[in-house]
Amino acid sequence: MVPVIDLSKFPSPKLPFLSPSSHHNKPLATLVQNYIQEMPTVAQAAQLITFKLSIFIIATLQLPPALSLTPCRTSCGSIAINYPFGIDDGCGAPQFRSMLNCSTDLFFLTPSGGYKVQHIDYDKKTMTIYDPAMSTCSILQPRHDFIMTEVQSVTIPPTPDTVFALLNCSIDSPVLNHYKNLCFDFSGHSCDELYGACNAFRVFHLLTNSSPPCCFTGYDTVKFMKMNILDCTHYTTVVNTDNLRGIGPLDWVYGIKLSFTVPKTGCEQCSRSGGTCGYDTETEVMTCLCSSSTNYTRECAGGSISACDRISSHSPWTFFHVAILLVLSLLLAIQ
Repeated sequence: MVPVIDLSKFPSPKLPFLSPSSHHNKPLATLVQNYIQEMPTVAQAAQLITFKLSIFIIATLQLPPALSLTPCRTSCGSIAINYPFGIDDGCGAPQFRSMLNCSTDLFFLTPSGGYKVQHIDYDKKTMTIYDPAMSTCSILQPRHDFIMTEVQSVTIPPTPDTVFALLNCSIDSPVLNHYKNLCFDFSGHSCDELYGACNAFRVFHLLTNSSPPCCFTGYDTVKFMKMNILDCTHYTTVVNTDNLRGIGPLDWVYGIKLSFTVPKTGCEQCSRSGGTCGYDTETEVMTCLCSSSTNYTRECAGGSISACDRISSHSPWTFFHVAILLVLSLLLAIQ
């Protein structure tokens, strides 16, 4: 037996145009016609879609590269990292690639080790580094060579006012014989003064009961002759030697000052546009870094020259076209 369902217990669906409260006793045809007239026209719907689409495109488009964050770190500790240097691969000038390392401190890397960077003067174009394994007036360290790559020797060599003091040299040392012209007067200072004033070097005087030979020389000497060839047991380096006349070894500034030049690659144009100067890690061609995913060859945002293929879709013309689209939709909406 088929069960009988009483449909009167279920409420009938209420359609907007058949609501008895608002359309009592109106013919069905009239109600349908009124509903259709209240519906938005196709043109109005298109205008609404166009307007919303324009807003969506503007909101999702990438900001102009000039306003984006640079992918390069600009400091390490208290030391600013500016062009031509970089601590991230692809940042700075390719000539200085992989020369700096930032851990807790900034280090200048050479084949002989890492040297702590004490200061970078971008106006004078100098960098002062310190060798923690180097002997000084207060500590005596084992013999240690200072070695730079050929590129480093050309692009960032020690300055002329950085003096290498070769200590406790043998009487057979080449700098005391055939190459003695490589040693020079250092602001009136002598080996006796150095051995007598510094506790660390006084041991040389005590062992021989005299002052063993020493040599004040420049970087080129230690560049072409290692310490075992020079036949000197230790060395130390002093900076700003032009200002040390009459000043004792205890007050000298120990370290190595390097001089660098800034390559003429048009970096100023890139910086003015809000970018950071860098290079392509494969070709080492100069690049203007505008964000982590956007590079130009000269400058960021409008007026860029030869933009990379991967950023062509973010050209300023895209924003111009969207703006035109938005204005047209607004004009259609008010008609």
